[in-house]
Amino acid sequence: MTIAPDGTRYELTGPKSAPVVILIHGLGLNKDCWQWLTPDLVNSYRILSYDLYGHGGSVDPTKQPSLSLFSKQLSSLLDHCDISQGVIVGFSLGGMIARRFAQDAPKRSLAMIILHSPHTRSEAAQASILARVDQARIMGPQSTVEAALERWFTSGFMEANPNLMDKVRQWVIANSREVYHTIYSVLATGIDEIVKPNPALTLPSLVLTGEEDFGNGPEMADAIAVDIEGAKVLVFPGLRHMALVEAPTVVNKPILEFLDGLDLLD
Repeated sequence: MTIAPDGTRYELTGPKSAPVVILIHGLGLNKDCWQWLTPDLVNSYRILSYDLYGHGGSVDPTKQPSLSLFSKQLSSLLDHCDISQGVIVGFSLGGMIARRFAQDAPKRSLAMIILHSPHTRSEAAQASILARVDQARIMGPQSTVEAALERWFTSGFMEANPNLMDKVRQWVIANSREVYHTIYSVLATGIDEIVKPNPALTLPSLVLTGEEDFGNGPEMADAIAVDIEGAKVLVFPGLRHMALVEAPTVVNKPILEFLDGLDLLD
């Protein structure tokens, strides 16, 4: 594990001459959430994973968190690693950052894979997430984690995997009470930065979500795809927000097929 000059913890693995795939995790998590995907990629691709500011082993943000700030974090990390461009893979908040980065640095974004990420919410859904932001502000990340686990995983999987649930729980509650809610607010209010981009995004894109991802479900995946010319949508039946952890075989297969179909290895 390595720390960049700006305090970003990152890991760079895979063949040095291979095309680069950049993994951006979601709110409250860290780069370790990709541990179920990277084994299927690392022999053919150069994998860059990292912790967002305020998460894992990275420093807290020194400015008010925003999608633009996280986009600049990624740009700085690519500069530090001497990476000119890559495929951007973003989960949840990471999917929002991926779209912001594709707008900010189109020449550095070869393609995008967006997993379980939001688009414009209904009034009720927006009120609900803002209430969770306020709850996190007052009582810290531990106050929201149990309800989050129920949104993220199917009940059967939770019951069968208590140790894994505790691992994910510990990822979330490790976040700073003072910082977590400020980044949660980006997830809640940053949508306007990335919907209906002008100019429109035209890079090859795959949008994935779960049938039971009630906060970032099929309708949102379709709406995201509308904003990206030629984007493809795939919905995983019977899965919720963290399908990448619950059913990695199901999730990894279309990701690999999409990457291989880009002919990046030529």
